[in-house]
Amino acid sequence: MATVVVQQQALRHSTPPPSSIPSALSVNRRSSPIPNKHLPVCPTGPSSSESLRETPAQRTTNDQTSSLLYPADGFVRISCPPAPNIYAIDAETLSSALDHMAAQPLPDPSQMFPWLHGLHPDNHLQLGFFSGRKKSLRRAPKCWRGITVVKLGGDLSKARIKGAVAPSEVISPSSRFLMADPPEGFSVRNFHIQTAKLAAMSDIVVYAEDGASKSELLALAEDFAMAQQAWRMKNDPLQERPTYNTFVVTSSFHHIEKKLPQLVAINSLGQLTGRVMDFSQWERLEMCSMSRASEISTNVWLGPTPDYMLRPGVCDEPETVPYDLMIEASDLASIPGPRFLATLDAKLESAPQRMEFPSSGSIVLPSGHTREVEDLVATIRWIYYLAHPEPTEVADRDGDIAMTHQEKKARRVFIHCADGYTESSLLAVAYFMFAEGVPAHEAWLRLHREKGRNFFAYPTDVAFLSHVQPRLLQESPVTRSSDPSEIWDPNWFLKMDGSLPSRILPWLYLGNLNHANNPDLLWELGIRRVLSIGEPVSWSSEARDKWGKDNLMYIDNVQDNGIDPLWQEIDRCLEFLEHEKKEGMATLVHCRVGVSRSASICIAEVMKTQGLSFPRAYCFVRARRLNVIIQPHLRFVYELLQWEESQMKKRGPLKRELEWPTVAREIALLNKPYSRT
Repeated sequence: MATVVVQQQALRHSTPPPSSIPSALSVNRRSSPIPNKHLPVCPTGPSSSESLRETPAQRTTNDQTSSLLYPADGFVRISCPPAPNIYAIDAETLSSALDHMAAQPLPDPSQMFPWLHGLHPDNHLQLGFFSGRKKSLRRAPKCWRGITVVKLGGDLSKARIKGAVAPSEVISPSSRFLMADPPEGFSVRNFHIQTAKLAAMSDIVVYAEDGASKSELLALAEDFAMAQQAWRMKNDPLQERPTYNTFVVTSSFHHIEKKLPQLVAINSLGQLTGRVMDFSQWERLEMCSMSRASEISTNVWLGPTPDYMLRPGVCDEPETVPYDLMIEASDLASIPGPRFLATLDAKLESAPQRMEFPSSGSIVLPSGHTREVEDLVATIRWIYYLAHPEPTEVADRDGDIAMTHQEKKARRVFIHCADGYTESSLLAVAYFMFAEGVPAHEAWLRLHREKGRNFFAYPTDVAFLSHVQPRLLQESPVTRSSDPSEIWDPNWFLKMDGSLPSRILPWLYLGNLNHANNPDLLWELGIRRVLSIGEPVSWSSEARDKWGKDNLMYIDNVQDNGIDPLWQEIDRCLEFLEHEKKEGMATLVHCRVGVSRSASICIAEVMKTQGLSFPRAYCFVRARRLNVIIQPHLRFVYELLQWEESQMKKRGPLKRELEWPTVAREIALLNKPYSRT
């Protein structure tokens, strides 16, 4: 199915984002009245003193983060008066400066928020919610000092240094830093404005790929130096903060590639180096790892579309395909008829074949016509007998009397779609019901638990499969002698919307409030504990007694409002998760939608138990949340980066993999294909 938005405004996707990197993120250009309206909205909590509690690591001063680029006294000035100061920097010094910055603690959230949310002077809705009449909260914090790397020309598809951005992302043609704050609407997920907001409070380092004009590079540096002067006159007229400077990289990109490969995200040929974490690539890797092809029934596999089919030209088609029949689930397909199947069956004798089948969510209950149902059953029966061929009788040499049996070759069938679990779920569940002779609810559980498959189905799929269940079981070679009318759907199946909570780790599930309020479903999945973040469950007293009060935890002081901190709850939540995984059981973590508060806790658990950095843990959880796009808001992401620092310090020296502006920019780019304007 195509991208859809379902109840509770959870954003879903069916295919991974494009791997190409846009040249720029648009900032403050024709902003929609309600920015990020496609993202989940949860009730806001009061901005009370309880909500404004800060982390234990809160700083008591406004000292700027230490930087190797300040002061600039030791650098050679390459601009001539009266032009603004511009300094030369070689690649080795830049590398050391970036490493030094990665080892500096992030400023406390109380110093950066709500300013990072975007407080445009004309945006009364945003201002009223976050700052009221406190003008001091609207001022740029004095504690931040970053490094923004800018590439001349803005083509980031090749010769890209780690964290580099295009000039148009941060500066206007009039040599002024962009006003990034949205002038209208309300959002706590303004990831796309972070690069521009923080560039003005950063040292700027400009570079160019080999062969570029040196005069154009110097002109770009002058534009940034002028922008820094203009910003200082407007925002720091008393010169209370240290000066921000502009630098030009004097080393060639060839030198950087050869001597400092750890700085290169994309090489001069336009290839990802793998030395710098790329969100889109890592999400794709995690998605393929999670949904890799596996056998769900004899000779029938389920998994993602191979790269040579998904992105033609990226890699060559293999000479030998391991499957005889590849069935792609597609929005544009219709259920094949008998003639098509007969033609395809004959072609299978000479070469592997491909066919299409309607995707999940695209088939609705028939309105009095059963031809569609009959064609579906016939297709599934045909697939089954390809995978389980019946022996055929062969006549002897003298006549037509059957003397022996000759077995036909069993065909290997592969059901696939782009992500390996969305469009293909309807066909996979229906086939499993037929091949294994089980009702829909049992197919759901066995595919998930026994076969280890994460899959996603729509509410229409539940209704359709319940409707065709008698026919599938009547035709099934396993249940032909049984009475399909005796099959009944348990209460937990009738209450579900098609989706199961997302299995993040064997002991960790992420879900929404509907999942949490279906305790019988959770029990069937082997879940024995529930961690509720800001949203209590509505269970009967009998259900609570069955589970035991020690297996339910409710965190009641965290709302998804961009104000309430999560920091003080993370360790307590992770301690709760520790209990059942030692016993081979699982815990469900949920909030209202399962994308922000609960997703943040799951990210922390993945960071802790899998030893992953925040960016990698974010993509790990994002890929396994299936069709719902996780979206912790700005403050939660910032706090998770700070929590990561505390974990690093326990193991050794601090060194972030990516900086806050880069993390925010990459999250914005991941979400851009699914954004609504």
